[in-house]
Order: sequence, then C-alpha cells, then structure tokens
Amino acid sequence: METSALPAPAFVPFPEDGSGYDTDVVIVGLGPAGGTAALALATYGIRVHAVSMFPWVANSPRAHITNQRAAEVLRDLGVEEEARRYATPWDQMGDTLFTTSLAGEEIVRLQTWGTGDLRYGDYLTGSPCTMLDIPQPLMEPVLVKNAAERGAVVSFHTEYLDHVQDEDGVTVRFRDVRSGNVFEQRARYLLGFDGARSKIAEEIELPFEGELARAGTAYILFNADLSKYVAHRPSILHWIVNSKAGFGEIGMGLLRAIKPWNQWIAGWGFNMADGQPDVSDEVVLEQIRTLVGDPDLEVEIVSRSFWYVNQQHANHYHSGRVFCGGDAVHRHPPSSGLGSNTSIQDAFNLAWKVAFVVKGYAGDGLLESYSPERVPVGKQIVARANQSRKDYAGLREWFDYDSDDPVKAGLSKLKDPSPEGVARRERLYEALELKNTEFNAQGVELNQRYESDAVVPDPDAGDEEWARNRELYLQATTRPGAKLPHAWLVGADGTRISTLDVTGKGMMTLLTGIGGQAWKQAAAKLDLPYLRTVVVGEPGTIDPYGYWRQVRETHEAGAILVRPDGYVAWRHSAPVWDDAEALQHLETALASVLDRSAEQSTDSETAIASDSGRSTPPQYSTAAMPIAVPQATPEDASAIAGTQSNVITAEGGNN
Repeated sequence: METSALPAPAFVPFPEDGSGYDTDVVIVGLGPAGGTAALALATYGIRVHAVSMFPWVANSPRAHITNQRAAEVLRDLGVEEEARRYATPWDQMGDTLFTTSLAGEEIVRLQTWGTGDLRYGDYLTGSPCTMLDIPQPLMEPVLVKNAAERGAVVSFHTEYLDHVQDEDGVTVRFRDVRSGNVFEQRARYLLGFDGARSKIAEEIELPFEGELARAGTAYILFNADLSKYVAHRPSILHWIVNSKAGFGEIGMGLLRAIKPWNQWIAGWGFNMADGQPDVSDEVVLEQIRTLVGDPDLEVEIVSRSFWYVNQQHANHYHSGRVFCGGDAVHRHPPSSGLGSNTSIQDAFNLAWKVAFVVKGYAGDGLLESYSPERVPVGKQIVARANQSRKDYAGLREWFDYDSDDPVKAGLSKLKDPSPEGVARRERLYEALELKNTEFNAQGVELNQRYESDAVVPDPDAGDEEWARNRELYLQATTRPGAKLPHAWLVGADGTRISTLDVTGKGMMTLLTGIGGQAWKQAAAKLDLPYLRTVVVGEPGTIDPYGYWRQVRETHEAGAILVRPDGYVAWRHSAPVWDDAEALQHLETALASVLDRSAEQSTDSETAIASDSGRSTPPQYSTAAMPIAVPQATPEDASAIAGTQSNVITAEGGNN
C-alpha cells in the first residue's frame, strides 16, 4: 500500500513543536548511563529519544555493586525504593571469603562494603542511602521503565548508524534492525553511552590512553542451591583458592551470588595466548563443583561468556554537541565495583546541564564543564579497578610454588607454629588489610572534587587537607566542587529527611539558616524558576540534632548554592545581613556557574515570570507530551461489525 493511502498515525511520538528539532536529545545506549540520562532528562521535562539496537536490556548479570553515591542518584530521581525491591540488601552483601572451596577450609575473610563493625558507622553517617547489590538486568528495567513513564521515547531494535553535527544541532541516522528501514532525526544534542566499543566515541575522535584486553576471564552463570554453604555467613563474593581453580591474573576462582542463594556466577582467569578456554558442559560442571567443593552438586548451566580486562580512559568526553559517558570513556575490570556507579554519575552530571541549556536557564558554556569534572573521575576509577586486581598478589604469597600442590603445601606452612609461620601469617593479614581499598573504599566512591567553570572556588578556603586516607574515608565538606554533606533534618511531619532530600530534583538550591533572611529575600527578588531556597531551621527543615550545624562550615547567615546533581557550586561562608549585598553575591554566583551575565539572567527570567504569572514553573515545548489512549465505544463496535459485513459481501469471503 502506498504511504499516501495510509491513515494518519494514531499517536505521534515526536510531534512538531516549531523548534525545528524532532527531539531535544538523542541517547544511544540503554545501559546504566543511558538509562539514567533518559530518566533524568524525562524527569526534567526534556524531549528525549533513547535507542538500543538490542531487543531488551542487558542479558547477563554484568555490573551489580551499587554504591552510596549511585544510590543517591536513584533517590534523587525517585526510583531508589523500586531498585531496592530487586536487590540483595546491604546486610546480605556481607563478608568476602577466601576459602579453599565454598564447602572447604576458610583462610581469611574480610567484612566488606561498609557492613563491618569498624566501618558501619562511617557509611551510615556519610549518606542517607545504604549500598545494595542489583545485577544489571534488574537495574536497567527500573531506569528504562520510569524514563518511559515520564515521557522519554524508548526504541529497541534501533541501530545507530552515524551523525552529522553543525552549530545548531545534530542529525542522527538510525536503522530499524527488524525492517532494515533507515531514518533520520534532528536533535539539539547527541549522548553516546554506547559501551566499551563506542562507535560515537570513535567518530568524534576522543583521545584515549591505556590498553585493552590485557587479561581474560571466563564467566559461567548457573543455577544451584548453595544456601547451606552461605546462609550462615551471607556474602555475595567468595574467592576460591585451590590448585584446580585456575589462577589467571588474580590467582583465584570466584563464586558470585546473583540471586541469593540459588543463582551464581563462577569465574576464573585464563591465558589469552592459549585462546579461549574449553567451556564445554563437562569442563564447566567439574570446575563449578571444584569451586563449591561438592562433587555431587546438581547444577543447571545458564550461559557462558568471556570478558577481558581493560585499562583505558578518554582524556576528553565531548566534541561540540556530542557527548560520551559510561563505558564509552572509561574501560576497566569490575574490581572495586565502580563501573555502573561511575556511569550513572556521568549521566547525572550531564543531564541537568543539558536540561538547563535546552530550557534557556544556562549558556552553552555550562556544557563545557562536563569533561573537566568527569575525566579525572574516569581516570581515577580505571586506575583503582586495575590496582585492586594487582593487590591480590599478597594474598597468594603463602603459596608453595615448588610443590605439586602449591595451595595445600602453602597452607601447611601457613599454619606452622614456627617463627617463619608467624611471619607468613603477619604478611597475610597485611595483604588482607590492603583489600580495604577495594571493598571498603567509601572515599573512592564519595570524595570526588570537581574543578570547572560550573564551580566557583571559595577564596578563603585554602587547599583542602585530608585528615584520613582519602580512598578509605569520606571527608564531608561544603567546599565548592564537593558533594553536599548528608545531615539528618526533621520535616514538617516529624520524620527525618536528609539535606539531600531538600536539594536536587532538577533545581538549584540556595541553602541558608534562619539568620540568612537576606539570602531568602535575594532569591525571592530574583524569582527564578530553577532556584529554590531552603532555610534550615524553619518549619519543614529544622535541625534539632544540630547535625547540619556540624557540617555546614559556614555561618548560619552564610549561604551555599547546590547544583541539581548535589554538588556545591558556590558558598559564602561569612554572614550577610543586607538584602542588596546578598542579591549581588547571588546574582554573580549564578551568572558564573550557569555561563550567563547577571543582567541576561534577570531580564530573561523576569520575562518568564511575567508571562506565566509565576504560580507554577513555566512549561516549555520540551515538556513530555501526555499520551491519550483512545477508548472503544459500543458505537465503534457496531460500525466495525458493519464494515466487516460489507467486506465479506463484496469479496465473497473472509480473508
């Protein structure tokens, strides 16, 4: 049938809005980064089209550790509790064991992920969110579903082909992999979250350093009930040390819980020079039984895969109107559990900036802050993940490599009551202590500091001094460029709320105290649709514990400007009592952070306020369009029946 003969579409996902763009943002890739970007942009009212060439989300467990910062992002976007329903809870992530097999002798164990007696309080103090363990195939649907519910257009079976960008936008070409049809879309921005083999990163010629595929690992997903081995000592990670486990670069085999305690991954390294290892049913079954220590274990093998250890990161994340993030720009092993967490944070950092520029709240220069802020983080986590693999060497030092069975002979010497045995045990515990930099590294996860034009340094702060190990311990601060500290306040209904709960949500937030009435008046005079004022001490945000007072690092009549991603953009530590002085400081800070002159910001936002009456935030052409589903009526049914009757009479039969 000719196109001209077809009826008009019942629903148009990209209605013409007069802007000249089919959509505002195209996202390629629906992993943790792409899903988060789609969810955030849709939440902020931006038209977004997110595509994946695959039929659905990740088909293997892949990433799973969700650290506190990533959980805070989920919290801000309103999906934390939903994610937790699918996750292994924090208290079940538990100890990491080093054993000869799951059923065999324990060598050492480490309390991990902040659940231990020595670190539990640090993690509770540092964030309103605990860690959780949610495999990627369960995390991604939470992100995608909520993005679609909030207005994002999501297309699977849609392959990205290429793009052409100019000063005003990006023309993106796709192929429907089911039909082969090729089509184009015009967007303001293109976000490439298309994984470690990113075509978009290659096209815009991002500069990389490091190496790819320097070690190989086999992963076998299997079903087996192992509860009798782990229910009394819950843990999602078990390192297996025996002479048949296959040592590889780490030197141990792995059992990782996917669905406690009935679905698991068995992993072991292999020598890439020998090619991919044999993963036939017979070999895999024997290896799993060896790792578990049960020769009669009933096992259902679900899938087999191989992955390779990368150590590579980009030194710049964007070109013009095209931005990359996630695995497209930092490629590393899963050690330290930093992959999906960093990807989620890349997207969260970028999404609010794109939204502010699209809505006219900020100048284009705001987007230039993305690379300076996130590149150092990507570089850090690539180095950390690879170092974590190397740090297993000390846990193998006691092996007796001169023996036919290095582990069995080494264990015998490790238990020796001699001075040599004592020395071996001391070195083993020192090596175990070093693994805290992988398994209890709250500082690695929460201590990022941003330096960019979207952050105004505090001239009176001086250089930051670290009181404790920066990788292990969070140092909460309101210094510009740091994440806003968590402190419990009390809301209007008497329940606790975090400082993170009264900030973010797609808006800039001005934080002050009861003494900061000048700041409150200044913000009210600006009357900006993207700026809220939170006065700690007023009803709804009182500080009865004094926790906020302990961490704010400013006078009560000072002010802190918090970005939508929860990072401090600017602060004025000294008290300000004069309304005009507060207004001048605030206007200057906003203009600097958002790449707009003070006059430009005031004039444009005043016009918006005048047009809208300021009763509610203004609506833009980028707002998500509600979908009206047509309902059939009895009259419709009669009409259809009559049409079918006519067709049968005319054609002499029903086809």
